[in-house]
Formats: sequence, C-alpha cells, structure tokens
Amino acid sequence: MAFKQTAESINVVAPSSDHPISRWWSKETIAIVTGANKGIGFELVRRLAELGLTVILTARDAVRGLKAVEILKNEGLHVQFFCLDVSDPNSIKTFVSWFQEAFGVLDILINNAAISFNNIYENSVEEAETVIRTNFYGPKMLTEALLPLFRRSSTAARILNISSRLGLLDKLRNSKLKEMLLDEENLSETQIEGMVNLFLENVKSGTWKSQGWPKVWTDYAVSKLALNAYSRVLAKRYKGHDISVNCFCPGFTQTSMTGGKGTHSASAVAEVGARLALLPADELLTGKFYVVGSSNAIYSKL
Repeated sequence: MAFKQTAESINVVAPSSDHPISRWWSKETIAIVTGANKGIGFELVRRLAELGLTVILTARDAVRGLKAVEILKNEGLHVQFFCLDVSDPNSIKTFVSWFQEAFGVLDILINNAAISFNNIYENSVEEAETVIRTNFYGPKMLTEALLPLFRRSSTAARILNISSRLGLLDKLRNSKLKEMLLDEENLSETQIEGMVNLFLENVKSGTWKSQGWPKVWTDYAVSKLALNAYSRVLAKRYKGHDISVNCFCPGFTQTSMTGGKGTHSASAVAEVGARLALLPADELLTGKFYVVGSSNAIYSKL
C-alpha cells in the first residue's frame, strides 16, 4: 500500500511525448483543478482548456484566482473560477454546492493545492498542523464530497493527486508504520489518520526527529505519505467501478514552493499531468504513482 517502490506501482513518464493523445473527451468533459492560480495548477488548467475541456480553476484567494482566469481569457481560453480553500470544510461545502448546481457531473479532479513553509534546505515543523490539514485532509475532504458527482461511463472518471517522492515508503524509517502501510489488504483510512495524528503528537512533544519520520521537509513528506496511502486505498475501493485514482510527482519543478529553482518548468510538468489525466480508457490504470523523468534517473533515487 502507500505506493511501494516497485515496478508494479511506479510508472516513469518523460516530460514530453511525440505520440498524440487519442481524443476521447469533448467540451462537455468537466475538470476541476485546485490551487490553480499559479504554478503547476495554473499550467494544468491552461493545457486542459487548450485541449478543449471545460475547466474550473479554483484558488483560495479570489483576487489571485480571478487574475489567473483573466490571463487565460486573454489567450482565448474559456475557464471558470470559484474560490476554494481545501483546508476549510465550509469552503468545500460551498464549492461543491455551487458545482453541483452549475454542472451536475464531474469527469476529472486534479488535487493540486498544497503548501510548505520550508525553503529548499530548511526543515521546520512549526506549521505541521496547517500542512497536514491542507495537503492531506484537504484533498481527502474534497474528493469525498465530490465522489457522488463523478460521471460513471466507459471513459472512466479520473482523480489525479499531485504528490511527491518525498512521501514514498523509502523515506519512512519507522518500521512499524512501514509494515502497516505495506499491508495492502487491511490498510484503512482510520489507520492512515492514526499515523498522521501520531506524527502531530510527536511534533507537539518534540520527539519527531527520533521517531523515524522522513528527514527532508518532514511535515510536507508526511502529508504526501498520507495522501499516497489514501489514494491507494481509494483506488482499491473503486477498482472496476469506473473511477481511476493515481498520484503524480512533478519532481523538482520551478515554482514558488521551490523558490523558482528546479530542473524543469511548470508548463512541461503540466503537459505530462494533462496526458496522465486524459489517457484513453483502455490505457488508464489505477492505484499508480507516476513520476517525471527517465527510468534510470528515477529508479536510482528510490
């Protein structure tokens, strides 16, 4: 569970492809992208809109969200906006109510919204609760609120969670927790939330450094570890029921979270993410963890 580092669960994809996407969608295909006023989320909205989908751009800051939509409209792209803070249950409730009335059905959900309070070489956990609430509970709450609205069809509904290799099991040094996450048959949401609560307790008691948690961007890594595990549980639950659930690690990307540093641009990553979200039904897998890069570079780091 929790996306083991095996060939069965990790698929490596290159930043671009010469093969055209086999078009199955139309203007009636509805996609939601969270945290999309800038960076990878914004570029994903742009790419999906260019490909002809109906896209809802969400952001927690209305001014920034509307500005992003205006940029895209000036490019001739029609994109809808609604303010959404995934860390706030009331905001999610308001958004889902609006979406249901405005569109009724959903085909693609890309959970991109995430935060980190660390610079690249820092590792503070002072904002751990906020990070966990936004990066794990946020997409979980939103997904569960939207599940009844997914369109079940032969093309299959898709959930793509933007995650990170920092949340893979090789970063977790706590053998007891690793054993729990590897128990694919019995892992539950309750256990995942128990792991998250244990981490937050360790943070409060000041013992988190000695408890085997990931060493790099610890709170962010734990939030993605939980998201990866939840994604796998959800994928198993809906396998065979026309909903695909996968995770995608964009790698070291030039965004505000990395201070503009990175090995590739947000637009290059969005090209890959869009392709994953739009795979033809006969090529669409579920319960997988995708990463950007060549197979040699990725596998050598796991």
